[in-house]
This record gives sequence, C-alpha cells and structure tokens, in this order.
Amino acid sequence: MPTLRRRREASRPVEEPEVDETTSNAIEPIASHLERLDTAPDGTIEALAVVNDATEVAEAKETEALQISERDRDHQHPRKQRSHLPKALQFPLVTVLSFSISSLCYSFLSEWSRGELAGISKSLDTWGEVATLAGWRIFELALGWFGNFDSYDLAALNLLAHGPPVYLIATFYNISTATAISALGIEMLSTFLPFQLLRPLSGAHAGAKNVANREILTDIPIQIYTTILSAAIYSLTLFTAYKTYLPTTLVVYFQGLPSLAPAYTTNFLATLPVTVAFGAAAKSFIFTPFVATGETSEDEKLAEFEPATATLGETLAWNIWGYTTRAKVVILRTVVAMIVTGVNTYLQTFMTVNGVESYGATAYSGAWVAAAFFTGIGLAFVGGGDS
Repeated sequence: MPTLRRRREASRPVEEPEVDETTSNAIEPIASHLERLDTAPDGTIEALAVVNDATEVAEAKETEALQISERDRDHQHPRKQRSHLPKALQFPLVTVLSFSISSLCYSFLSEWSRGELAGISKSLDTWGEVATLAGWRIFELALGWFGNFDSYDLAALNLLAHGPPVYLIATFYNISTATAISALGIEMLSTFLPFQLLRPLSGAHAGAKNVANREILTDIPIQIYTTILSAAIYSLTLFTAYKTYLPTTLVVYFQGLPSLAPAYTTNFLATLPVTVAFGAAAKSFIFTPFVATGETSEDEKLAEFEPATATLGETLAWNIWGYTTRAKVVILRTVVAMIVTGVNTYLQTFMTVNGVESYGATAYSGAWVAAAFFTGIGLAFVGGGDS
C-alpha cells in the first residue's frame, strides 16, 4: 500500500527587514547612552540598563589620569611649582627683600661686633660709588633670577663671590672669625631667602626621582670626593699665588695692612679648612646641575650634524658652540662663577676696604678667578661621562 508523504517545502529566503535610515540615525545618539538594546517580538526596540555616555566616561578617566600625572610631575620637578604672584612683581620683590635683609642684618652685626667692620671700611663719598655697588648687587640677583637659578645656586654663588673679600679681611686685617663668618652668612642669606620664598628648588637640588644620574647625586662618597677635589684645587691655586706674586702685591697696593705674616707663612694644608667651604659651594653650583643634565633633542641634532652638507655659518656655529647640553651647562656655570667672583671681589676689595688700590684689587681677585676656572675644569672631567 502506498504511503503518503508530505512534500518538503522549499526553504524560503530570509528577507532582511527594511531599516529606516531616519529611525536608525535617531537611535544612534540615544544608543551612545545605553548599555544594551533589545528588540521586542512586536518589533519595538527596548532599552535596558541606561548608562552614561561612554565617550564622556573615557574623557573623564583620561582627565583624571592627566591630573594625577601632572601632580606626579610637579612632585618630581619642583621647579614647575611657581609663585602665584604676577611675574612682573616677582623680581622686584626679590630685590627689595634682598636689600632689606642685608641692611637689617648688617645693622645687627654692627651693634653686636661694636663696629668692627667699620674700622677697616672705606667711606663711599659719591652717589656714583653707591650706585655702582647697588647696581652690581641688582645684576647678581637678575643673573640668578633670569638665569633660572634656585636658592641653593645663589647661596653657593655668593659664597664663591663674597668669600674672597671676607677671607682677605679675616686673614690680613685682624677681623675676628665670628664677624667674618657672620658677614659672609649675611651675603648668602640675603639671596637665599628671597629665592627660597619665590622659586622652588630645581630637580637636581630637590632630589627628584626622574632626574638624570640621580644615583650619582645621592651618592655621599661621590659628593665628599668632589668637594675635597674642589677644595684642593682652590688651596693649590691660592698657595701658588702666595708663593709667586701675591705677597708683593699686598705690600705695594694694600696700604695699612696690620700684618703680612700670613702671606709668607701660609701653606697648602693651612688653607684647606677655608677652601672646603669653597669646594662645597663649587660642587653645588657647578657639579650638581652638570651631572643632573640629561640628553636632549639638541644632542641628537648635534650627533647627526654633517659638516660636508652644512653651510659655512652652521659649521662655524658648530665649531664654536657645538657641545652637548651637559657640556654647555658646566661651561656656562664655570664662566658665571669666574665673572661674578672676579667682579665682586674687585668691587668689594677696592671700594669697601680702606687703603686698597685698583691694581691690587685686580691682582687679588685674579687668584680667585683662576681657582674657579681650574675647579670647573676638574669637575667637568670628574662628571664627564655620558649621561
């Protein structure tokens, strides 16, 4: 008996539902706020779990990460935390604070020492002399401020520059050690405090975590060795001056010296206790920022320089100033130390110490300029490795 079978229906092609572009475009901005869309059996679209715009969430997270990154960067680079005062007022305020601190402290020192410094001081008879000393002081402050130095830099530079005149009056004019140290401390304090208040420390002096060669900057033996090296160079230079031209210069061009014995009896070891302070200052002002300077984009351009394809001007500039960023730092800082030491020692010796002639002040300051020069060279060799 034949069996009846149901013929299989041919499969019908699945028709794609027509999509209304207008409806789709209208849904898109809504969908950006939804976690999930679902379609009901009757064809309507249902929204489940409405959430915030994913773009806004991503932007919020990115902003939060950027703020955290900026806080970390400011912590690692304290120099970026500037004063909230208007920039136009910051340097004038530094100048006013410096002169005020200096004037006030010297008044106290005069009372405390019973005018010990006044006994050897030369009176300033003209406004031109007063303007010269005041103008030079402002120049020192401007050099530090616009040269982007911090308070440690200024304190160290002031010790290098004001130390030689103080050493002169303490050694040859019988000024007590306490008075001499106090005078030097006033000079350093009058620049350190204004800069400390208005300009945070650089990364090198603040010990920032991402500063170049941080392991060298925080290595105590290296800091001690570089200080001793700088002190030894200062002592050797001063000792050489004592054994050559300095005694004759003191006799001829420094009138009224109470005693010349130190010029003939001072030896290398005798000057070390004094020059250790100069060594520490030179280490802080020259060596620390030199070592803390890393490679820059300028160093990459310098390495890619091709004299064969460069112009005459580019070749000349490369021959004159074609140094790495680190080398430029140690060169510039050494030059600054030499200039400020030389000019300040000359002015303070010739214009404030009684009986000193211009040539004598020049010859005396020359020994300290040479010491700063040789110290800069020595520190450059010590820290001359690749960053």
